[in-house]
Amino acid sequence: MLGLADVPADLQPNPNVSPGDGVAVVTDSLKRGVDFFRWGLVPGWAKDISIGNKLINARAETLDEKPSFRNAFARRRCLIPASGFYEWRAEGGRKQPYLFQLADHKVLTFAGLWEHWEDNQGNELFSCVIITTAPNTLVAEYHDRMPVIFDAESCWSWLEDKPVKELQPLLQAYPSEKMAEPIQMNPLDLRRIDR
Repeated sequence: MLGLADVPADLQPNPNVSPGDGVAVVTDSLKRGVDFFRWGLVPGWAKDISIGNKLINARAETLDEKPSFRNAFARRRCLIPASGFYEWRAEGGRKQPYLFQLADHKVLTFAGLWEHWEDNQGNELFSCVIITTAPNTLVAEYHDRMPVIFDAESCWSWLEDKPVKELQPLLQAYPSEKMAEPIQMNPLDLRRIDR
Protein backbone atom coordinates (compact mmCIF):
# COMPACT_ATOMS: atom_id res chain seq x y z
CA MET A 1 0.00 0.00 0.00
CA LEU A 2 1.25 3.51 0.78
CA GLY A 3 3.47 2.61 3.72
CA LEU A 4 1.72 5.05 6.01
CA ALA A 5 2.74 5.51 9.63
CA ASP A 6 0.75 6.69 12.64
CA VAL A 7 -2.61 5.71 11.20
CA PRO A 8 -5.27 6.57 13.80
CA ALA A 9 -6.68 3.45 15.46
CA ASP A 10 -10.22 4.77 15.08
CA LEU A 11 -9.91 5.29 11.32
CA GLN A 12 -13.08 3.95 9.72
CA PRO A 13 -13.78 3.76 6.00
CA ASN A 14 -16.42 6.20 4.80
CA PRO A 15 -17.97 5.14 1.49
CA ASN A 16 -19.47 8.57 0.83
CA VAL A 17 -17.42 11.52 2.03
CA SER A 18 -19.19 14.85 1.60
CA PRO A 19 -17.85 18.41 1.64
CA GLY A 20 -17.38 19.53 5.24
CA ASP A 21 -16.54 16.01 6.41
CA GLY A 22 -13.16 15.06 7.79
CA VAL A 23 -10.85 13.29 5.36
CA ALA A 24 -7.56 11.49 5.87
CA VAL A 25 -4.58 13.49 4.66
CA VAL A 26 -0.82 13.02 4.52
CA THR A 27 1.31 16.17 4.53
CA ASP A 28 4.85 14.86 5.10
CA SER A 29 6.60 12.39 2.77
CA LEU A 30 9.13 11.39 5.46
CA LYS A 31 6.89 10.90 8.50
CA ARG A 32 3.93 9.69 6.40
CA GLY A 33 1.52 10.17 9.28
CA VAL A 34 -2.21 10.45 8.73
CA ASP A 35 -4.21 13.45 9.97
CA PHE A 36 -7.85 14.44 9.52
CA PHE A 37 -8.67 17.76 7.85
CA ARG A 38 -12.00 19.22 6.85
CA TRP A 39 -12.79 18.87 3.13
CA GLY A 40 -13.37 22.46 1.95
CA LEU A 41 -10.37 24.80 2.01
CA VAL A 42 -10.45 27.75 4.41
CA PRO A 43 -7.52 30.08 3.64
CA GLY A 44 -5.78 31.69 6.60
CA TRP A 45 -7.02 35.13 5.54
CA ALA A 46 -10.71 34.12 5.44
CA LYS A 47 -13.08 35.96 7.77
CA ASP A 48 -15.00 32.77 8.58
CA ILE A 49 -15.09 29.10 7.62
CA SER A 50 -18.11 29.37 5.31
CA ILE A 51 -15.76 29.99 2.36
CA GLY A 52 -14.76 26.32 2.63
CA ASN A 53 -18.19 25.29 1.31
CA LYS A 54 -17.20 26.77 -2.06
CA LEU A 55 -13.59 25.57 -2.13
CA ILE A 56 -13.86 21.78 -2.34
CA ASN A 57 -12.05 21.51 -5.69
CA ALA A 58 -9.20 23.53 -7.23
CA ARG A 59 -8.45 23.60 -10.94
CA ALA A 60 -4.88 22.42 -11.61
CA GLU A 61 -4.49 24.89 -14.46
CA THR A 62 -4.91 27.99 -12.26
CA LEU A 63 -3.45 27.01 -8.86
CA ASP A 64 -0.62 29.51 -9.06
CA GLU A 65 -2.98 32.34 -10.08
CA LYS A 66 -5.85 32.10 -7.59
CA PRO A 67 -5.33 33.84 -4.21
CA SER A 68 -7.21 31.02 -2.44
CA PHE A 69 -4.71 28.40 -3.64
CA ARG A 70 -1.46 30.12 -4.62
CA ASN A 71 0.32 29.99 -1.23
CA ALA A 72 -0.87 26.49 -0.41
CA PHE A 73 0.34 25.26 -3.81
CA ALA A 74 3.80 26.60 -3.02
CA ARG A 75 4.00 25.45 0.61
CA ARG A 76 1.14 23.22 1.80
CA ARG A 77 0.49 20.25 -0.46
CA CYS A 78 -1.08 17.01 0.72
CA LEU A 79 -2.17 13.57 -0.38
CA ILE A 80 -5.74 12.44 0.22
CA PRO A 81 -5.97 8.61 0.21
CA ALA A 82 -9.19 7.07 -1.10
CA SER A 83 -10.51 3.83 -2.52
CA GLY A 84 -12.23 5.65 -5.39
CA PHE A 85 -14.44 8.59 -6.33
CA TYR A 86 -17.95 9.18 -7.65
CA GLU A 87 -19.12 11.10 -10.66
CA TRP A 88 -22.80 11.80 -11.22
CA ARG A 89 -24.20 11.84 -14.75
CA ALA A 90 -27.63 13.08 -15.84
CA GLU A 91 -29.62 10.13 -17.16
CA GLY A 92 -33.35 10.10 -17.89
CA GLY A 93 -34.10 13.21 -15.88
CA ARG A 94 -32.14 12.19 -12.80
CA LYS A 95 -28.53 12.00 -11.68
CA GLN A 96 -26.88 8.57 -11.70
CA PRO A 97 -23.69 7.99 -9.64
CA TYR A 98 -20.75 5.96 -10.91
CA LEU A 99 -17.81 4.74 -8.86
CA PHE A 100 -14.31 5.08 -10.34
CA GLN A 101 -11.38 3.05 -9.01
CA LEU A 102 -7.93 1.93 -10.06
CA ALA A 103 -7.79 -1.21 -12.20
CA ASP A 104 -5.98 -3.10 -9.41
CA HIS A 105 -8.47 -1.73 -6.83
CA LYS A 106 -5.61 -0.50 -4.64
CA VAL A 107 -5.68 2.75 -2.69
CA LEU A 108 -5.24 5.84 -4.82
CA THR A 109 -4.26 9.29 -3.64
CA PHE A 110 -5.71 12.60 -4.73
CA ALA A 111 -3.45 15.62 -5.09
CA GLY A 112 -4.52 18.17 -2.51
CA LEU A 113 -3.67 21.42 -0.80
CA TRP A 114 -4.17 22.27 2.86
CA GLU A 115 -4.52 25.34 5.04
CA HIS A 116 -4.49 26.34 8.69
CA TRP A 117 -7.12 28.83 9.89
CA GLU A 118 -7.71 30.32 13.33
CA ASP A 119 -10.58 32.42 14.66
CA ASN A 120 -10.41 35.30 17.15
CA GLN A 121 -10.78 32.90 20.09
CA GLY A 122 -7.82 30.80 18.97
CA ASN A 123 -9.89 27.88 17.64
CA GLU A 124 -7.95 26.16 14.87
CA LEU A 125 -9.17 24.48 11.71
CA PHE A 126 -7.12 22.44 9.26
CA SER A 127 -8.78 22.06 5.88
CA CYS A 128 -8.02 20.75 2.42
CA VAL A 129 -9.07 20.88 -1.21
CA ILE A 130 -8.85 18.26 -3.99
CA ILE A 131 -7.13 19.31 -7.20
CA THR A 132 -8.94 18.55 -10.46
CA THR A 133 -7.83 18.43 -14.07
CA ALA A 134 -9.28 17.70 -17.50
CA PRO A 135 -10.60 14.13 -17.57
CA ASN A 136 -9.09 11.10 -19.24
CA THR A 137 -11.16 9.41 -21.96
CA LEU A 138 -12.86 7.07 -19.47
CA VAL A 139 -14.07 9.77 -17.09
CA ALA A 140 -14.87 12.22 -19.91
CA GLU A 141 -18.00 10.21 -20.72
CA TYR A 142 -19.32 11.09 -17.27
CA HIS A 143 -17.84 14.46 -16.30
CA ASP A 144 -15.74 17.32 -17.67
CA ARG A 145 -13.27 17.23 -14.74
CA MET A 146 -11.61 14.55 -12.62
CA PRO A 147 -9.42 14.51 -9.51
CA VAL A 148 -5.67 14.47 -10.03
CA ILE A 149 -4.74 10.92 -9.01
CA PHE A 150 -1.40 9.48 -8.01
CA ASP A 151 -0.63 5.82 -7.51
CA ALA A 152 1.50 4.49 -4.65
CA GLU A 153 4.70 4.78 -6.69
CA SER A 154 4.29 8.39 -7.81
CA CYS A 155 2.45 10.10 -4.96
CA TRP A 156 5.44 11.11 -2.84
CA SER A 157 6.87 13.43 -5.51
CA TRP A 158 3.91 15.73 -4.88
CA LEU A 159 5.07 16.38 -1.31
CA GLU A 160 8.72 17.07 -2.14
CA ASP A 161 10.08 20.58 -1.63
CA LYS A 162 10.14 21.74 -5.26
CA PRO A 163 9.28 24.93 -7.14
CA VAL A 164 5.70 24.97 -8.44
CA LYS A 165 6.96 24.96 -12.03
CA GLU A 166 8.34 21.47 -11.40
CA LEU A 167 5.11 20.32 -9.76
CA GLN A 168 2.71 21.49 -12.46
CA PRO A 169 3.57 18.59 -14.84
CA LEU A 170 2.41 16.12 -12.16
CA LEU A 171 -1.13 17.48 -12.39
CA GLN A 172 -2.32 15.37 -15.31
CA ALA A 173 -5.24 13.03 -15.83
CA TYR A 174 -4.58 9.51 -14.61
CA PRO A 175 -4.33 7.08 -17.56
CA SER A 176 -7.65 5.48 -18.52
CA GLU A 177 -6.02 2.08 -19.03
CA LYS A 178 -4.96 2.01 -15.37
CA MET A 179 -8.52 2.51 -14.17
CA ALA A 180 -11.34 0.00 -13.78
CA GLU A 181 -14.58 0.38 -15.69
CA PRO A 182 -16.93 2.58 -13.65
CA ILE A 183 -19.52 0.84 -11.48
CA GLN A 184 -23.10 2.08 -11.62
CA MET A 185 -24.27 2.73 -8.06
CA ASN A 186 -27.69 2.93 -6.46
CA PRO A 187 -28.23 6.62 -5.59
CA LEU A 188 -30.06 5.60 -2.41
CA ASP A 189 -26.91 3.88 -1.16
CA LEU A 190 -25.04 7.18 -1.37
CA ARG A 191 -27.55 9.38 0.41
CA ARG A 192 -26.07 11.57 3.09
CA ILE A 193 -26.25 9.92 6.48
CA ASP A 194 -25.90 12.37 9.35
CA ARG A 195 -23.24 11.12 11.66
